[in-house]
Amino acid sequence: MTAVLPQLSIDAPIITRLLPRLTDLFTELLDAGIAAIPGAEALPAGHFNDEVVPAIVAGAGAFLAALDAGRACTPEEVAEFVVPVVQRHAEDRIPLRALILALFGSVRHLWAEAGSLAGPDDLRDLLAFSDLLLELLANMTVSMSETHSDVEQSIYGSEREARRLLCAALLRGVETAELAARADIALADRYDVLAIHVVPLEQADPRVDTVVARRRIRLVQQALDTLAATTALNTFDGTTGIALLPTAADPSIDSPYTELGAALAARLGSAVVVIDAGSVPRGELVAAASEAAELGDLARALGLPTGTYVLDDLMLEYQLTRPGRSRERLAQRIIPLEPYPHLLEALDAHMRHGADRKAAAAEVHLHPNSFSYRLRRVAELTGFDPSDPTESRLLAAALMVYRLYPPTPPAAADPI
Repeated sequence: MTAVLPQLSIDAPIITRLLPRLTDLFTELLDAGIAAIPGAEALPAGHFNDEVVPAIVAGAGAFLAALDAGRACTPEEVAEFVVPVVQRHAEDRIPLRALILALFGSVRHLWAEAGSLAGPDDLRDLLAFSDLLLELLANMTVSMSETHSDVEQSIYGSEREARRLLCAALLRGVETAELAARADIALADRYDVLAIHVVPLEQADPRVDTVVARRRIRLVQQALDTLAATTALNTFDGTTGIALLPTAADPSIDSPYTELGAALAARLGSAVVVIDAGSVPRGELVAAASEAAELGDLARALGLPTGTYVLDDLMLEYQLTRPGRSRERLAQRIIPLEPYPHLLEALDAHMRHGADRKAAAAEVHLHPNSFSYRLRRVAELTGFDPSDPTESRLLAAALMVYRLYPPTPPAAADPI
């Protein structure tokens, strides 16, 4: 015969002792859950916080509300806070096994906390608390399993895959009619072209890179869909990619992408450069996307901070770095300075401070006269005088090209 456990009320001593600890417990439960997943410690700090902590708070609220009503949480109440989190993690391809391990790790911590706060007279309440907790755990496990299975079955659905293939086809300039039909998308006459570059995670464990990449892909897709008010086409792979968004009907509307770089950086927790290549006809997407990708590579190579950039922001640098004899010859001018790091340091300071020779000298901890001597040595070795306005601009260009595209030293002359 099954024993009937006593009811647990919201004002039971074991609950009233737990309540002051709730704020700290939310973080502790998350930490305990993550600690139960093998290899999770390699993920970036706070990777799960934004999505899991609110669910823990919602779950605690539902549990306490049910206690106040003198009952257990229903499966429907549990699904409200479990399903959204499991859907997102399933889309990131986090295995169900890992999610269940995390859940049990959190519950084990909660049970240990309740046990540590219980007194000699709290046994019956502790048993009642355990009974309710086990029922909650059962409902959460069932909800997680069903949700994860549903997402896994649909995540690589033909329509989603067709959209990525359609975007790739548009960027290659090949036939797209069949793919557009499969993706259930009517092609626009014009598209806004965006190149997205995110700093790679580069963890030692490739599994961590994969999890982070999938989360980035999901978050970027969500942001782009919001801007496009439809499903945005993109090839973003977690680090780089091109996005195509139908151009707004009103051309007078200011670009909606000005803050996209900063918004994505805040969501991804990493530096993000977005290149806004503007609106182009569908027939010109190949060239526009290629240029946008090059500008994105250039922006990252220059170490530009998070933000959204257009061609005008990088026009000079872009032109200077086009392949050709002039680019190689510019870079060759810096090679004579390679054995003299102190001269390169002085040249860098001069480029940053220009005519303010005193500030430039102070930056490299030199007397202005010593700084001027170093600049004269730069002029002797490179043939460009930093004190001459025209030649100083050439030196700045040469230094940038040299660092972006290190040249091959000139071949030694054959002995006579």
